[in-house]
Amino acid sequence: MDAPRRGRYPLSLRRRPVAWERQRPTWRDAAPGVIAGALERAKARPSGNWYAVGASRQVGRDRPLGRTVAGTEVVLWRAADGRLRGGPGACPHLGAPLKDSPVRCGTLVCHWHGLALDGGPFAGWEPYPVYDDGVLVWVRLDHAGGEEPLDRPRVPERPDAAAGVAAVHTGVGRCEPDDVVANRLDPWHGAWFHPYSFVDLTVTDGPAGPSDAFTVDVSFKVAGRLVVPVRAEFTAPGPRTVVMRITEGEGAGSVVETHATPLGTDASGRPRTAVVEAVVAASDRPGFVVARAAAPLLRPLMRATAGRLWRDDMAYAERRWELRRAGRFPG
Repeated sequence: MDAPRRGRYPLSLRRRPVAWERQRPTWRDAAPGVIAGALERAKARPSGNWYAVGASRQVGRDRPLGRTVAGTEVVLWRAADGRLRGGPGACPHLGAPLKDSPVRCGTLVCHWHGLALDGGPFAGWEPYPVYDDGVLVWVRLDHAGGEEPLDRPRVPERPDAAAGVAAVHTGVGRCEPDDVVANRLDPWHGAWFHPYSFVDLTVTDGPAGPSDAFTVDVSFKVAGRLVVPVRAEFTAPGPRTVVMRITEGEGAGSVVETHATPLGTDASGRPRTAVVEAVVAASDRPGFVVARAAAPLLRPLMRATAGRLWRDDMAYAERRWELRRAGRFPG
C-alpha cells in the first residue's frame, strides 16, 4: 500500500468504505509470538528507574501532586522559582499525607503540625530525583526500579512545545505494566476494537529496522466517510513506554506517548497500573496557528478522545492480566 499523501485539505473522503464485519481479519497477523517478542525486547531496554507520574500542568504553585508509584507514596510540588521538587509522600513526623498539604511560597507545609519542606533533606525526609520535561513530570525510584540510575528520563522526541498542542490523559486499571505495553504493541486490533476512531488499518511492516518499529497505515475517523489518513510507527523505547509517531500524512511528527506506571496492589492483592498518555499534536498548516490559540479548549477534547480509547484498551489489558493470572493466556 502506498504511504498516505498529504493533500490540499486535511480531511479525505473514504470512497469505498468497508463494513466492520467485512474488513480483512487480522488475527493471523497479530501472532502472539510477535507481540511477546516485541514486549520482551522493550523490557530489556533501560529506564534508569524513572516513572512517569502525570501531567506537568497538574503540579501547580499552591497544591502538590500526590501519587503512589511502585508501592511508594510520592509527592511533587513546585519551588518558588517554578522548579519541580519531590520526595516521600508521608510526613516524617507522624505520617500525614503530604498530598493534602498546601504549598506556600514554594514550601510544602504539612497540614497536621506545620512541618515545612523546601525540597531539601529535613527531619528524616529525603528528596527523590524528579524531572519536568514540559509535558510530563517524572520521579526516579532506585529502590523500585533496580536498574543503573540515569540522570534524567529517556523522554521521546516530540514536536517543539511552541509549535504543538499537548494534552495528557491518566487512567488506572487492574493489570501490570506489561499488559498495557502489550496492548500498544498490538496495532492489529485498532480497526476491529476501535471502529469509532480507526478504519482502513494495515500493518505494513513490523517489527523492523533499528528502532524495532511497527509501521501502520491507518485513517483516523472524523465523521461519516470523512477521515484523516496517515502512516505511523509504533516503538517501545523503554520497558514501560510505547510511542506512536505519525511519519507521513497529516500531522507528521505528532506523537502519542503511552507510559505504564505501576502503582501497587489493591485491597485484594491485584496489581494496579496507571496509564499516563501524552498526545502532542503538530502541523505546519497555517490554520494550526488557530488550533494552538484554542489549546485550552482543545485539551479537554484530546483527553476525552484518549479516555474513550483507553476505556476499551484497559479492558484489553485487564483481561490479559486475568488470563495470565489464571494460567489461561494463549500467548
